[in-house]
Amino acid sequence: MLDQRARTLLKTLVERYIADGQPVGSRALSKFSGLDLSPATIRNVMADLEDLGFIASPHTSAGRIPTPRGYRMFVDTLITVQPLNEAAQQELKGQLMPDQPQRVISAAASMLSDLSQFAGVVMAPKRPTAFRHIEFLNLSDKRVLLILVTPDGDVQNRILFTDRAHTQSQLVEAANFLNQHYAGVDFETIRGRLHEELKELREDIVRLTEAAVQAGGEALAETNESYVISGEKNLLGISDLSADRESLRKLFDMFDHKTALMQLLEMSSRADGVQIFIGGESRLVPLDEMSIVTAPYAVDGRVVGTLGVIGPTRMAYERVIPIVDITARLLTNALSHSNS
Repeated sequence: MLDQRARTLLKTLVERYIADGQPVGSRALSKFSGLDLSPATIRNVMADLEDLGFIASPHTSAGRIPTPRGYRMFVDTLITVQPLNEAAQQELKGQLMPDQPQRVISAAASMLSDLSQFAGVVMAPKRPTAFRHIEFLNLSDKRVLLILVTPDGDVQNRILFTDRAHTQSQLVEAANFLNQHYAGVDFETIRGRLHEELKELREDIVRLTEAAVQAGGEALAETNESYVISGEKNLLGISDLSADRESLRKLFDMFDHKTALMQLLEMSSRADGVQIFIGGESRLVPLDEMSIVTAPYAVDGRVVGTLGVIGPTRMAYERVIPIVDITARLLTNALSHSNS
């Protein structure tokens, strides 16, 4: 789509705008591009790039700024990534020692924030929603206490409201059935099998068993912390955002409600390697002024989560990309070793 001259000028413009935050004019492009072009030629190329939607002219300046499409072209085909040197990688490795998984995840979020000076986010690994042992305890005519013991020894309690009273022998029968057939099985899998397998149970405890599976799955899902975020306050100091209170409100609403960000992180976990979402591209993050750079991480070869950096669209992608990439690799190693 673009010849080499246009590509070089677009790359130079994006790099200068990221560095300075000011619209870039023909004189700066002539100075920093390394091309021997007349001001008139540069202006013509800039006009072409603007017509193609890669750059725009703010009303208050003769210079140009990149559009989200211009940033996308830059990160896809023009960027020169600056890998972290070996000494820096070793220093980072020392911060993510195999330890308690949650501590390692918090350390990774802090590391992403410290290195990028933006916000670091790590989607916690999904723990399987299985149980080791189930018991029922009668509380009253139509209330039953569900006691769940997880594979790692955590205990969760839930009160079930039933449509009929149950005897203690019925509660023991239901618990024995679940323990014998489903201990160690994920609740999602149990739900899929119940319809057929409950036929062997009497009708009076079928509903109790179904209610226990529903409540048990919800109880264990709630114990999974969705993600850890660090450095949100760094975003308050970014002029691109702090000048617009509405943008800041949308951003912190996203952090509070989590749903959109979790969808984005979930989507990224199914991708291979570093992903970059610029402005409103994801349709999940509500700000054109924000970008998110993500990468999945794994435990023992299985992808279990995603991490990333949330910052302004005008971020130094060539520096942030390797930060995200190496942190994902280090977190993979730390969690895999802590499992072994």
